[in-house]
Amino acid sequence: CSFFSSNAVPLKVALINADPLGEEINVMFKVGEDLRQDMLALQMIKIMDKIWLQEGLDLRMVIFKCLSTGKDRGMVELVPASDTLRKIQVEYGVTGSFKDKPLAEWLRKYNPTEEEYEKASENFIYSCAGCCVATYVLGICDRHNDNIMLRNTGHMFHIDFGKFLGHAQMFGSFKRDRAPFVLTSDMAYVINGGEKPTIRFQLFVDLCCQAYNLIRKHASLFLNLLSLMLSSGLPELSGVQDLKYVQDALQPQTTDAEATIFFTRLIESSLGSVATKFNFFIHNLAQLRFSGLPSNDEPILSFSAKTYSLKQDGRIKQVSVFTYQKRYNPDKYYIYVVRVLREGQVEPTFVFRTFDEFQELHNKLGILFPLWKLPGFPNKMVLGRTHIKDVAAKRKVELNSYIQSLMNSSSEVAECDLVYTFFHPLLRDEKVEGIDGIARPTGSPSSPTSGKVGGEVKLSISYRNSTLFIMVMHIKDLVTEDGADPNPYVKTYLLPDTHKTSKRKTKISRKTRNPTFNEMLVYSGYSMETLKQRELQLSVLSAESLRENFFLGGITLSLKDFNLSKETVNWYRL
Repeated sequence: CSFFSSNAVPLKVALINADPLGEEINVMFKVGEDLRQDMLALQMIKIMDKIWLQEGLDLRMVIFKCLSTGKDRGMVELVPASDTLRKIQVEYGVTGSFKDKPLAEWLRKYNPTEEEYEKASENFIYSCAGCCVATYVLGICDRHNDNIMLRNTGHMFHIDFGKFLGHAQMFGSFKRDRAPFVLTSDMAYVINGGEKPTIRFQLFVDLCCQAYNLIRKHASLFLNLLSLMLSSGLPELSGVQDLKYVQDALQPQTTDAEATIFFTRLIESSLGSVATKFNFFIHNLAQLRFSGLPSNDEPILSFSAKTYSLKQDGRIKQVSVFTYQKRYNPDKYYIYVVRVLREGQVEPTFVFRTFDEFQELHNKLGILFPLWKLPGFPNKMVLGRTHIKDVAAKRKVELNSYIQSLMNSSSEVAECDLVYTFFHPLLRDEKVEGIDGIARPTGSPSSPTSGKVGGEVKLSISYRNSTLFIMVMHIKDLVTEDGADPNPYVKTYLLPDTHKTSKRKTKISRKTRNPTFNEMLVYSGYSMETLKQRELQLSVLSAESLRENFFLGGITLSLKDFNLSKETVNWYRL
């Protein structure tokens, strides 16, 4: 018997196995926590796993036992050969949660041969997909790196279900769980087998969407089972409004294709959430009883890891807000392209900053120079929608005026490290999407430059209610002439189309040969007879910042060859 150091100080008890050949059984005995909620959550996850297995989908879930033995007390089975993510990450320092390799290197330590590591990675991909779906559907909150565990066989699983059905832990007025579920870049590193997106991530997305759609088919089962517990006195399952969380999460009115698109956007949102890593980092600090980090470790701007100066980068001669771009992450927003020319440079550099990053610069200048009169900053509050073109166009002019005033002010302000760090090119500035109008080479602006072609595209094609639905799912093994990773997007037309009114486009994926889109391109108002006379022309292009977008491959499909009365899902060679 020993004890754990968490708040409730639970006991670790080793029980002798009645089977003389069996290993001892380790359990945690807790006092002070109502384990009925954990029992219920684990039962729901077990039912999900049964549904997946019945449909032939083995997500390699780790289901452990939990038993409430009395009021606010009970036992939880301990899973052998497993560690918390926190324990794994802090081996790489207190900021281990911000690094990409800890999980992969920990798995490699226990799986030294290529065959063993490949098997562990596969277990991770499948179990991670199951965890993402289960925790999202049940609204399991208070997710930090001390209640997510990893077996040395690669199986990931969650523990401690004290917060569920969307009842999130709060930091003041902010939810601590800002992402839909936990999916961080170090998890993506294991899934991809490295830093770059691969077809393994497409497998992960497909597993998530398949698992989600299978659970959606049994929405009434889960709602009925949970409703039986309404009178049990569980604090977070006390009324119909708590059931509404699960109903909303299961999207009962949507089609499988729409639900696939929805869950893909959730994956993108979770993977892009810095809040999760920050939450893990805060938890590392709390657990390690750190009194604080030295101030020189802290970045001067939240989006720049280092501080830069005039001496390092060279004096800025001219700077202007050149244009703006529309982006998605997954929601639409606008980013501003800043043209910077320094002394001794012939060509300008371009950096990309959001309105919020300009706001951060202004706020920190105000702290740094409280006695200086800084130029007026554009108002953040806008009546109506903020992420629209008219607002971006207006802000571009206002931000340019602000920058001109700032650079013409006192040299103490204009030449400070804060300003030079803001205009220093970041790694993301070199990985930008296409910009119209910046340093185009000579040639036709409308036709893309040709390059090597290759790869395959996965499409779902269906027709209902006089509407053709083209779902662009994945592309794999794209080829480029220079060997660099492209910024692919898909463009389609319904031919013949002399006026090019049928053009549809996906968003741009960054720096990848294996993009996942799961985006629906819709053609409304077409009869079945009309479509039988049309061809679908699909092109894959790479969006380039300082040169013409170039062609990566394409295919033309005759719609008369398809049975449009049912969905067709297939891979097509480009």
